[in-house]
Amino acid sequence: MHGLHLPWVHVSRPENRNRHGKLFLSFEPGISREALTRIGREVRSWRLHRRAELTFSELARRMNPVIGGWINYYGRFRPWELDRFLARVNTYLVRWIRNKYKRLAAQKKAYSKMQEIAQRYPRMFVHWRLTTAAAEI
Repeated sequence: MHGLHLPWVHVSRPENRNRHGKLFLSFEPGISREALTRIGREVRSWRLHRRAELTFSELARRMNPVIGGWINYYGRFRPWELDRFLARVNTYLVRWIRNKYKRLAAQKKAYSKMQEIAQRYPRMFVHWRLTTAAAEI
């Protein structure tokens, strides 16, 4: 099969053990650090916190196709490797909430509001099916 493009990167995971407890070098599909950096920069370039004119549903409509594609592409075999990235996306959402709603300017209040919305509408953002945690709160 020439030209076969696999939707993942083989990443060396040198600390695996076989069933006898011996260390061996293994290769498993997973997202590379370069890809994580690239998609993180992409989300950062959206500057969500500056888009206070958008509603939550408009934000979801714009973000879901892109983030859902990344989850399908990079999270096919090791979706937990995207957890920190998705938590960062939630952190950007909390920051957006803080700027959009001035009464929720306190970080904990904004985080609680995001958790409340995630409980009420768990499928609003495609990545909420994997995590609703936010980074560094």
